Amino acid sequence: MIRFTKDYEEIGVNAPAWQDCRILVDTTAKEARLGKVVVKNDLPSCTAVFADPLIVKVFYNLMDNAVRYGGKITTIRFAVENPVMTISFVCEDDGEGIRADEKEKIFERGYGKNTGLGLYLPGILDITGIRIIETGEPVKGARFEMMVPKGMWRFGEIARNI
Repeated sequence: MIRFTKDYEEIGVNAPAWQDCRILVDTTAKEARLGKVVVKNDLPSCTAVFADPLIVKVFYNLMDNAVRYGGKITTIRFAVENPVMTISFVCEDDGEGIRADEKEKIFERGYGKNTGLGLYLPGILDITGIRIIETGEPVKGARFEMMVPKGMWRFGEIARNI
């Protein structure tokens, strides 16, 4: 918990920079304790977001919480939707999902079953205007959408130069 709290003290310490999300998901999937859960990374190659370097914690915490609390979970999937003005990075799983009365509470500091900081992610994301919401259905699985505003994401060749 001390290490976890120290990480959160570093929010905003380093300037935002372009982060290749496909690489972050692949790297995090190797480091996370997933057991038999499979991570399916459907993010296009060279998909970058302008964010606090701690955005890697967002991907890690989404995976970690899915494994911890997803129950019968077998798969976690990352993808991109609606790449027009605002892009949505989606993380969804096939676990038990999140109850409707918890959808907003899970992002509050101190809420939860472990450290109380697992999905307290807005500080990392707010710096560059990224919002996160949970849109899954109980019993069908959790679904997190990180909405990144125009100018804070890019694809392909432009993103290769990060």
